[in-house]
Amino acid sequence: MWKEFKAFALKGNVLDLAIGVIIGAAFGKIVTSLVNDLLMPLIGLFMGGVNLTDLQFKYGDTVLKYGAFLQTVVDFFIVSFSIFLFVKGINKFKRKEDDPKPEAPPEPTKEEILLTEIRDLLKQR
Repeated sequence: MWKEFKAFALKGNVLDLAIGVIIGAAFGKIVTSLVNDLLMPLIGLFMGGVNLTDLQFKYGDTVLKYGAFLQTVVDFFIVSFSIFLFVKGINKFKRKEDDPKPEAPPEPTKEEILLTEIRDLLKQR
């Protein structure tokens, strides 16, 4: 059972997935900081000092914090857009690496040369 687990855990796909999750979590923290510490204060400044997370609706003892929901939606769009740009850049870089260089046509074989000579002789007759 240990050998099977080791074979499963050390497969390339599982390792790639684990690395992707770790990098994604770290990247998510960076983007969250970007949104919370830079973008949202600027958006609040342009909106006249409004902080989205403070927006709420009270009805009796019930409080609907729709501002926190709006903040989460804005965070999601910024995170997904930044991940899209990151993946697009990586794919562009990969395509440059994967593009095969054009190769010169192969030299004709002896048989091809002989057949070409036979064809040319037949044309002359």
